[in-house]
Amino acid sequence: VEPALNQMQVNAQLGLDFATGVRTLMRQDPDIIMVGEIRDLETAEMAIQAALTGHLVLSTLHTNDAPSAMVRLMDIGVPPYLINATVLGVVGQRLIRTLCPACRVKQVTDTDAWASLTQPWKLPAPGGTWHAVGCDNCRGSGFHGRVGIYESLSLTPALRNVIQPDCSIADLRRQALRDGLEPLRIGGARKVISGVTSIEEVLRVAPLIELG
Repeated sequence: VEPALNQMQVNAQLGLDFATGVRTLMRQDPDIIMVGEIRDLETAEMAIQAALTGHLVLSTLHTNDAPSAMVRLMDIGVPPYLINATVLGVVGQRLIRTLCPACRVKQVTDTDAWASLTQPWKLPAPGGTWHAVGCDNCRGSGFHGRVGIYESLSLTPALRNVIQPDCSIADLRRQALRDGLEPLRIGGARKVISGVTSIEEVLRVAPLIELG
């Protein structure tokens, strides 16, 4: 047990939900608050209040990618000016299956599949990529274990200017990409290049980048 940490299990049946938990934690004057998930406006408001009073707040949202987090917050009722005042950044993640090292095979890269994975970026195709086969070690699945792929979004001044009541997710994505966001599919493509996973697996898991 880490003595510097205090953990509280929420229980809605007892009236202890995320918002109540954050309100209680703030009375303890913490430096950092981790909220398991922001599900509604009340929880979001408590997290924002904590951030506005000098606390570092970490939390999670269920969205397709990092830019979608801004739209999700607005959808549950958070005003754009509060998002701009409190959110520092967003990390999007997905888990992809890793190829079984005992049976994976290397083949000449399918350039069409690689283009589908990396468009519109010009990431050079490797000479060969690894593919799943299946053996006794992986129970015929071709995969063994999982690894994360990530995208990291920083709220730059330019992106904050886009976060307005009438902005679209496509507007946010375009600005994030101009600011240097490397999307999940490109993170996955780098795992393909290193032989960790297959093109097909990344295409299955990572969302298509839609720019409107």
